[in-house]
Amino acid sequence: MKKSNSNTREHINRRNAPLATRTDLTSAATKDISAAMNAIFADVFALYLKTKNFHWHMSGPHFRDYHLLLDEQAEQLFAMTDPIAERVRKIGGPTLKSIGHISRTQRVLDNDAEYVEPLDMIAELADDNKTLAARLREAHNVCDEHRDVATASLIEVWIDETERRTWFLLLSLATSRLRTRVRPRCRSTSLLSLRRK
Repeated sequence: MKKSNSNTREHINRRNAPLATRTDLTSAATKDISAAMNAIFADVFALYLKTKNFHWHMSGPHFRDYHLLLDEQAEQLFAMTDPIAERVRKIGGPTLKSIGHISRTQRVLDNDAEYVEPLDMIAELADDNKTLAARLREAHNVCDEHRDVATASLIEVWIDETERRTWFLLLSLATSRLRTRVRPRCRSTSLLSLRRK
């Protein structure tokens, strides 16, 4: 009979705390790491949507290259969201619950402009990714403080991916700017100048 009462109490306790997750991290660690990772989650989701927005609204002579690059980068960002949220849940923290929650938490600025020049899109995304890498490092420091090596190891991969995105964007930007400065002379202009001599 006593066994039945303890099972009933345990069942009632679980029902009253359905999202409780047991972890060896302290409650302070869970709170700090969850806050850091939810901020990262909001930034990643906002940067994903901005990258897709620029992907959808790309134009100009390098349309295909930029369109494909941004699609690839958006997929990579979106792929980060579920592991971030699941990691927060694994350590017993709550995740973001809505677009409104994301917008209140995000630090990445939205760009709702009707038109953005292609090179300005690339430059803005490069800056946003560079900032995201710095914020990932800050979150890594929080994990290190609380000895959460599992979250820290995920962050290390995301830092590398973010630095790669930044690198590709900056090289695309530099290459495009170089192309606009060094334009090949038109062949007919060259022939005209030769005839005048």
